[in-house]
Amino acid sequence: MIPLDFSGKIALVTGVGDNESFAWFISKALQAAGAKVVLACHPRMMGIVESILTRDMDRESRLLPDGKTEFKPAKVLPCDASFDTMADVKLDELPEATKRAYAKLTGDYSISGMIDAVGKEFGGIDILIHSIAFGREVTKPLIDTSRKAYHEAMGISAYSLTSMVRAAAPYMANRPDGASVVGLTYVAGERVVPHYGGGMATCKAALQIDAKQLAWFVGDKNIRVNLISAGPYASRAARAINKDFGKLIDHAAEHSPLRRPIGPEEVANSTLYLCSPLASAVTGQILYVDCGYNIMGT
Repeated sequence: MIPLDFSGKIALVTGVGDNESFAWFISKALQAAGAKVVLACHPRMMGIVESILTRDMDRESRLLPDGKTEFKPAKVLPCDASFDTMADVKLDELPEATKRAYAKLTGDYSISGMIDAVGKEFGGIDILIHSIAFGREVTKPLIDTSRKAYHEAMGISAYSLTSMVRAAAPYMANRPDGASVVGLTYVAGERVVPHYGGGMATCKAALQIDAKQLAWFVGDKNIRVNLISAGPYASRAARAINKDFGKLIDHAAEHSPLRRPIGPEEVANSTLYLCSPLASAVTGQILYVDCGYNIMGT
């Protein structure tokens, strides 16, 4: 058996908003393997995540695979992936509730500010997990999606990967064993999934070609960029998109070669592989963690 030991590694996981998401399970797996984990959450989700990390009612969800150790990130930082720098923040243009909440924030919650804070405090970044997606009109079919919502979804869900890799590259360059960026995509970036609206499918398609291009642009710094395309999974976000999401999971399970749905731990384990020296020559790839569903014609 070849063990995965991430001792001494700094892992930055973006996009954690609850204890059901892939990002949550990836974070726990990284800590279980020995990494020091930093979470970057949307400012609106900070209170929720901090509560999950401390409440007794959520203790079971914090347990690592050993059933004893609890997940405890080294730091939790706010980050709004809409903004590359604080110069992009225009409070007057934000909704009133958001404006009031953001006016109370004192630190730098832009992408570059958050990454600079992590890189400087921890002396570098070995692992960057991009688990960010947002579409204001995701419940609308593409044909009914507004231009404004489409552009917003693209900026947050796709371009943020480029922004993060650009900001993180100086802190990830030529790390021991190399550094790894892993993002999350979905089969809707390649095939028609009617319910996945608001331009989100286009965002995933953009994310996939961007990841390949970024793999080239940072490869000379020994930074690898890969994506995981996970099968249908009933996270809170997925259930919000489609109230019948369970039917999609059942369909995928029935038509996948393995004849079963995926588990979030399987996505986390595959992420560990991509972040480990075992994948030292793997970059610019999409790893399908979907029980083989993507190979089927139905």
